Amino acid sequence: MDLFAKLKMNMGPLGKHSEFADGYFSFPKLEGEIAPRMKFQGKNVLTWSLNNYLGLANHPEVRKADADAAAQYGAAYPMGARMMSGQTSLHEQLEDELAAFVNKEKAYLLNYGYQGIMSVIDSLLDRKDVVVYDSECHACIIDALRMHLGKRYVFPHNDIQNCEKQLERATKLANETGGGILVITEGVFGMTGDQGKLKEIVELKKKFDFRLLIDDAHGFGTMGKTGAGTDEEQGVQDQVDLYFSTFAKSMASIGAFIAGDPDVIMFLRYNMRSQIFAKALPMLLVAGALKRLELLKTQPQLKDNLWKIVGALRKGLHDNGFSTGKSNSPVTPVVLNGTVGEAAALTQDLRENYSIFCSVVIYPVIPKGMIILRLIPTAVHTLEDVEETITAFAAIKEKLTSGVYKNSELAMSVGE
Repeated sequence: MDLFAKLKMNMGPLGKHSEFADGYFSFPKLEGEIAPRMKFQGKNVLTWSLNNYLGLANHPEVRKADADAAAQYGAAYPMGARMMSGQTSLHEQLEDELAAFVNKEKAYLLNYGYQGIMSVIDSLLDRKDVVVYDSECHACIIDALRMHLGKRYVFPHNDIQNCEKQLERATKLANETGGGILVITEGVFGMTGDQGKLKEIVELKKKFDFRLLIDDAHGFGTMGKTGAGTDEEQGVQDQVDLYFSTFAKSMASIGAFIAGDPDVIMFLRYNMRSQIFAKALPMLLVAGALKRLELLKTQPQLKDNLWKIVGALRKGLHDNGFSTGKSNSPVTPVVLNGTVGEAAALTQDLRENYSIFCSVVIYPVIPKGMIILRLIPTAVHTLEDVEETITAFAAIKEKLTSGVYKNSELAMSVGE
């Protein structure tokens, strides 16, 4: 069979909805300055879809730093991979400051979060090693584990009792192969907003010999007393062996880093193929990240305001009978019951009639019959934004319950 013909016959679990979803539900265009109020299809909307947690995307000091760096360095410098010709003192400075901030000895910059953690995991493991990981780890971790030639054991989300069982299996196998064990979880799970059970996992180090890697993309800048992450929040920084985060959320940029033991970071520098064979992170992004990190450390009011909005939004939703699941982070999932068609109809209603733009999550990402409206509060939202959103959500909840969406033309055309 022709390869391309096969693809046309099966567009995949998300692609099968592309005929009606493309350009509206998927690949929508939010235009204008990154802010709570943006334009969607020419209409002003209040958006809760951007991971601009601390509001740094358009912070005046950040915009100036980015502009100054672009004027000084352009977009090209440095050319080449860092191992060959792309090393700079500014890259090293950013790494040192990141390591100190997350309470690790060394850090290494990565060009991109998704690609970066895949390469970290690929470099750390060989076929003798065993991985134990949370079932709701991000797609980038799953993709990395698909490349792993050794055995991997998954435990149900945040189920520590089952994690212990998997560690027993992993230990038995590792003793046979002569390999090591890597446990992988997340600081904050980006879809559901609950924290990984880091404290409970590190307790298992008393019984088992393993190393712990956490992906804290949503926790960096938002969690912990200083914003240093979920391991700081849970008081286990000294027990997390490798700390990974991205610049795409609280730092409102592109890039990522991995931090940990100096010997391990040195190993990664010389073995991560995605960094050895790729151009260094451009200087304008490095200089911009230094300014963002400075603001993260020196302006705690940004995180404080974020949590003020989180608290107000969460209270308003709960007071109106909504469930936000087990979230204990800024990520706020509003959990509803309904079909894919109902999800499409209520999302369209929110955007067209209430001017509220948020992401909708449906099957197969979550179980069939469940709808999640994923709200991302930021430090630059206001209490008025929260009030407007709660009023709109109360209205769409009534319509969902009474069957208005179920009987709509859009829902019936989309189906289950």
